[in-house]
Amino acid sequence: MRLRNALLALAAATGLAATGLSMSTAAVPAPQPGTLGGYDITGTYVSGLSSGGFMANQLHVAYSGLFQGAGIFSAGAYDCAQNNVNTALYACMDTYQQRKTPAELEQLTRNRAAAGTVDPPQNLSGDPVWLFHGSADDTVDRAVNDDLATYYRDFGARVVYNNTSAAGHAWVSPIGPNSCGATSSPYVNRCGTTDPVKEMLGHLFGQVNAAASTLSGKLVQFDQSTYVPGGNPASVSMGREGFAYVPRPCESGPCKLMVTLHGCYQYYGLVGNALMDKGYLNEYADTNNMIVLYPQATTMTGNPRGCWDWWGYQSAQYPLKSGPQMTAVVNMVKAMSGARPTTPPTTTTSTSDCVTASNYAHTTAGRAYAVAGQTYAMGSNQALGLWNTFTSSSIRQSSPNYWVKC
Repeated sequence: MRLRNALLALAAATGLAATGLSMSTAAVPAPQPGTLGGYDITGTYVSGLSSGGFMANQLHVAYSGLFQGAGIFSAGAYDCAQNNVNTALYACMDTYQQRKTPAELEQLTRNRAAAGTVDPPQNLSGDPVWLFHGSADDTVDRAVNDDLATYYRDFGARVVYNNTSAAGHAWVSPIGPNSCGATSSPYVNRCGTTDPVKEMLGHLFGQVNAAASTLSGKLVQFDQSTYVPGGNPASVSMGREGFAYVPRPCESGPCKLMVTLHGCYQYYGLVGNALMDKGYLNEYADTNNMIVLYPQATTMTGNPRGCWDWWGYQSAQYPLKSGPQMTAVVNMVKAMSGARPTTPPTTTTSTSDCVTASNYAHTTAGRAYAVAGQTYAMGSNQALGLWNTFTSSSIRQSSPNYWVKC
């Protein structure tokens, strides 16, 4: 059954089959067109479910100098998938295949930090991290979620791990429309009177005020093309519209920012405002001076379920600072505090310099990528040989993110 479920889920991570959804607009206000204006942001955090949880971890690791903590429902350790959909399916959701150990992924992170493609992992030390996995979750194996806890703890993060709930594969909220053990659209469950959202925010912020019974803020709908490299969201499997819930006090005073990333089958174009309406974040936003940013992925070839890129369907640079989706979300975060969108500078040598290194080192530095045990130059796709630490090759960057053999 679990293998069948994994095949149905492809590689992502939330949902095994789309079902009908009765949308509710009872809590969240109707969206109003706007832009991501400059607010007084005092701290930035990230949360997500499944593919959004993998993406939340990628953002927290790659931009650990920007994000101060993470809350993750059902996901695995940084770059578990290793740019391979089969690894994503059978090692990072199910566990039929061998996967990288937390220690190996930690060393990979250090190597990438040394190459400048992610921030120094020392930044993770002391960061609050809240993790959740339900006992009825057959989409992402418990052992994979355990690896994420180990990964964070080994880097010194302050981890709280809730793995005692009977929840299925879903975001869990006191107002979720689904039963606790369900794994079905819109992937927002209710588990009695428990409130994991309060637990998450309390750990991330230190304390949290009671949730509002009614909402007084506004839901801003903005054009994501402003923040996507190249200006075409569809080209990187992102939707045209994104959303931000802004409480009234945040329009004129200091506020925290929570970036919340949906899972597969949970994007706006399919389920509408389900996560924004029933995720129970806006209710806490109103009483805790918190803006909630809801970026949106969508479908494309290789991503029929609208997942965030955590296995390389859109770009081999998906877990790096230069990953297109990563760049887009960070541009949104920067815009919230008044900064202009930017493209991360390349961290490689000049276009005329050859770099000689093992093929493994080339991939960890973002100069190449690996498929089926073979290595290919980023951009040109030229074959470099076996992907290991013993086979070396010399390549140079002929244009930004475009590498060729010397």
